[in-house]
Amino acid sequence: MKKILPIDKIFFGITAILALVGLFVFTSASFGLFARKGFSLNDFLFDQVILGVFFGAIIAIFATHKFPIKFLQTNALYIFIGSIVATLFVFVPSIGLEHGGAHRWVDLRFTSFQPSELLKLGTVIYLAALLPVLKDRIGTLKTSLSIAGGILFLPAVVLLLEPDTGTLAVIFTAVVAMLLAAGMKLRHFALIVIMSLFAIGALAYDRPYVKERILTFLDSSRDPLGAGYQIQKSLLAIGSGGVAGRGFGQSIQKFGSLPEPTGDSIFAVIGEEFGFIGGFVIIILFLLFGVRGIQIARRAPNMFESLLVVGIVILIVSQSFANIAAMLGIIPLTGLPLVFVSHGGSAILFAFLGVGIILNISKRN
Repeated sequence: MKKILPIDKIFFGITAILALVGLFVFTSASFGLFARKGFSLNDFLFDQVILGVFFGAIIAIFATHKFPIKFLQTNALYIFIGSIVATLFVFVPSIGLEHGGAHRWVDLRFTSFQPSELLKLGTVIYLAALLPVLKDRIGTLKTSLSIAGGILFLPAVVLLLEPDTGTLAVIFTAVVAMLLAAGMKLRHFALIVIMSLFAIGALAYDRPYVKERILTFLDSSRDPLGAGYQIQKSLLAIGSGGVAGRGFGQSIQKFGSLPEPTGDSIFAVIGEEFGFIGGFVIIILFLLFGVRGIQIARRAPNMFESLLVVGIVILIVSQSFANIAAMLGIIPLTGLPLVFVSHGGSAILFAFLGVGIILNISKRN
């Protein structure tokens, strides 16, 4: 018989610290934007504080204490299809918004919404519901490849049309992690990784911006005023922070030089203002988030809930580490935000929803 336990206080505490630190860092990073045209106090208060943190916390509380997890398993296919349909709205002329040549947002009049956040969660929910049905066959190569290819096909088509290769990479990482947790063999995992590398090569051949990012990663000095500008400024900001940083609000690069200081470059602001110590704290917090999340997954009462926790944790942690690694020049630039920290109300909202689902599962034993 399942016992109802208190929520996992350690996981809750780690998330709370991440959210508070994220709001603190975002506030500092925003200083450099208030003087720029098009950025107002409303952008900060509504999108980040009210929509992201405040309503996100309310949704997390609801998901923790009132939401029936069984509903997700029963309606997983409908949630998945609904998330794909919602993402297609970015291509509707009167609703979809374009920024930098990408169609990734939907205009809700009072704010913008990025439906790919729903797509990430919808894909994980559907796969978590599907794998227990196929658990006896997951050890075969045919089944592993069929599941990976089948579950990723529609999200890949939609996200490549936007284009949003960063989000696709995060979903791919979560899918592979869930397959491993469900019993996929390591040699099959290695084969999927090799195949994905060939897919990246084909994508780079077909999409010039992907090729440019890879070439810039290999030599960031090749186009210092163009493709290499962001990574150059990011490394300059992080390097100038030293061990302890310049101090809260004292970043120089965020005032005009660093692109997207509240977005995907926010870790560079962390490095400049809080130094190696600040960056290390952020990395440790996400590492603890991942470790504790996997511990909750191991204690989950059934395979669906265990895989669901794994998927949500990997979505958040892999995206965060991809952002950090890109700002450090370890991987090519992805354009992915730092979860709980970067600007984006809908991203924070869905991160809190995922946390609420995990805390709900942590109560069941």
